[in-house]
Amino acid sequence: MRRVAQVIRVRPEKVDEYRELHREVPEPVLDRLRRCHIADYSIHLLGDRLFSYFEYHGDDLAADLALMAADRATRDWWQLTAPCQQPVDEAAPGEWWASMEQVFLME
Repeated sequence: MRRVAQVIRVRPEKVDEYRELHREVPEPVLDRLRRCHIADYSIHLLGDRLFSYFEYHGDDLAADLALMAADRATRDWWQLTAPCQQPVDEAAPGEWWASMEQVFLME
């Protein structure tokens, strides 16, 4: 199992819209996440930053993320959520959600 933590900025004027969108995530989007071996996925808000965490239980995260990106329901969902988001300054070129380094883990 691999733990993944990421961060992105939420546009202040879109916070309420972002919250509302996530009150009812479409089932096909959730199903695709599950079929891509993603579990315990959560998103948290602090100020203008969104922090996400999920556990990956597959063998090839890049391949599963590519499957997700090819999924029509997921792409439609991203068209709704993307206008609410903005990459953080720390994001690598072309990176949307910036990956975070794990510095501590207590199991």
